[in-house]
Amino acid sequence: MKLSVRVRGDWFAVPCKGNEKVRWLGEEVLRRYYKNKGKGGYAEEKVYEVRKAKGGAIMDPDDSIKDVLDDSDFVTVAQNRLFRKSETEGIQNQDKTETKANKQKPPPHEKKRTPDMGVRPGAQEDPQESVEIATEYISLDGNSLSTDDLLRLGKGHYLIKLTVEAEQKVKKARHLLEDIVNSNKVVYGITTGFGKFARTSIEKDKLVELQENLIRSHAAGVGPPLSPERTRMLLALRINVLAKGHSGISLHTLNKYIAAFNASCLPWVPEKGTVGASGDLAPLSHLALGMMGEGKMWSPKSGWADAKYVLEFNNLTPIKLGPKEGLALINGTQMITALGVEALERAESITRQADVVAALTLDVLKGTTRAFDSNIQNVRPHSGQIKVARRLRSLLHSDTHPSEISASHRMCDRVQDAYTLRCCPQVHGVVNETMEFVRGILSVEINSATDNPMVFAETGEIVSGGNFHGEYPSKALDYLAIGVHEICNMSERRIERLVNPAYSELPAFLTPDGGLNSGFMIAHCTAAALVSENKVLCHPASVDSLSTSAGTEDHVSMGGFSARKCLRVVEHVEQVIAIELLAACQAKEFLRPLRTTAPLEEVYKLVRGVASAWNKDRYMSPDIDAVTKLLQEEKIWKAVKPYMDNYHAQQDIETRVFSPTASYLTGTAPPPKRRKTNSMSRAR
Repeated sequence: MKLSVRVRGDWFAVPCKGNEKVRWLGEEVLRRYYKNKGKGGYAEEKVYEVRKAKGGAIMDPDDSIKDVLDDSDFVTVAQNRLFRKSETEGIQNQDKTETKANKQKPPPHEKKRTPDMGVRPGAQEDPQESVEIATEYISLDGNSLSTDDLLRLGKGHYLIKLTVEAEQKVKKARHLLEDIVNSNKVVYGITTGFGKFARTSIEKDKLVELQENLIRSHAAGVGPPLSPERTRMLLALRINVLAKGHSGISLHTLNKYIAAFNASCLPWVPEKGTVGASGDLAPLSHLALGMMGEGKMWSPKSGWADAKYVLEFNNLTPIKLGPKEGLALINGTQMITALGVEALERAESITRQADVVAALTLDVLKGTTRAFDSNIQNVRPHSGQIKVARRLRSLLHSDTHPSEISASHRMCDRVQDAYTLRCCPQVHGVVNETMEFVRGILSVEINSATDNPMVFAETGEIVSGGNFHGEYPSKALDYLAIGVHEICNMSERRIERLVNPAYSELPAFLTPDGGLNSGFMIAHCTAAALVSENKVLCHPASVDSLSTSAGTEDHVSMGGFSARKCLRVVEHVEQVIAIELLAACQAKEFLRPLRTTAPLEEVYKLVRGVASAWNKDRYMSPDIDAVTKLLQEEKIWKAVKPYMDNYHAQQDIETRVFSPTASYLTGTAPPPKRRKTNSMSRAR
């Protein structure tokens, strides 16, 4: 006999006589797994259970193999303790004990995110996919999904159901489409071929084959797959678009998509291959292919296996396409938009935290707060600029939050600060407004019908159009990348000021005993490298176009790459801000016993909870990763937000501290007034 046995995502062909016990099979495949990986750890693991891949039946370890299995059967093995080392990076990672025998982890080749996708800094190269068990439902109607909802769907916080109104719209559109098919009318994509074959009529008895062939031929993507979280976002967003009732999908097929989402059955979707013209044809085709029971699929219960087995393992059945349904499943901008929503949410998070980090840097560099005076902002009243200046005032020296560092240099002779300190409201401000613009585009896009042809049940029409074109999200995400990059462009220059004694009046590279210790010398180089890489990534993808489909699709958006590189730009911003935050906290060590403001002291404590001060050189990458994670989890923002709110609640008069050089009053000018600030827009 020869059995195909899966352990932790890897398949092994195990020959046996059949007289061996099931227990032997589990132990033998473990031995082969560790031998294949060339590493130890075999003795530390025990087989928890052995299951049939098809049907998921658990086998008694004392049964003879020949009594419960047939030749060429597929089997899965689960452990009660997992141990893995990354072969590519040498990163050690001990996985958590499995609490359920059937909770298999995605294999390394599925979970690894390439640089194009934007690996979240601080994450391991082989991250574990956590699957939350959701109990709360979100009702989709195709019109009211928010970007935050989409992110939470990706994280597994919600299950999906349709509203009653959405179900009715889907049914009406399908009835219209079936009437057209039965009347033998010629309609693109329903009774004709696709693209260049739009004038080729298809016989009625081949309409189902037409749709299936469409999915198979268009599932031509390449590269690593989307992560489970991003695949859930893609699947959820496609369900939301179909729920609008303009695609002609049957409610039966749509409900199968919903059932797969709720079971976290996620097809293999390669990240590359879309030009964003007739939408994201390749990735959406891979999504549909898995739902047809073809290709590969993953679920937390089954691990990776053939899609038909994963569906069966989760008590689901493959979809069977009717007329137009294949086209309904793959026309649209859902991959561009799903990745774009993640990029936007992460960009907003790191941008508001960059204001906090910039404030800390300014204080430890003994800068002045006068550039953030509301009078200055009000005579150039951009909303983003006003918002950032208001945030900075709530974090820096004030009557509510005094800073001993600020008081220590009150009578210094510095006239004004460098632009990367003084111009934070102006530069960070326009980034805020950029994100508001992008949010508007993406919020419309996630609730838009992007199919072709469009089904209008109310008027009884099916009309060909171009809503699938990805130019809107593609342009917006190119713009977002350009905008958010400026956050780390500013940050890297502030890091330079922190580590350069000519600017900071602090020890070179923020280290005692310089020479023996290098301190932040190369951490600054890392920031510089990331900023330089971003400058290349900020070249817009959407300015390119290559004619495809024999000239039918003669202008494309290249939105897939716009989204992927935007994510990478955001990732670099997170990492550079983390380096600045570490450097600012290290600079504070040389100003002791002076204290900064209460909110910034909280930031310092939070950082020191994961990265101690540098008394001498040590391995620095883990500290950068740890602080990056703090930023990704928004812990920096959450630490200061109550203090900022307290400032705006308690102090309705703006504190203005005058120094001999930072401001000047003529002899005839009236004395300075303490200005009320509670009428300004609230900081977020």
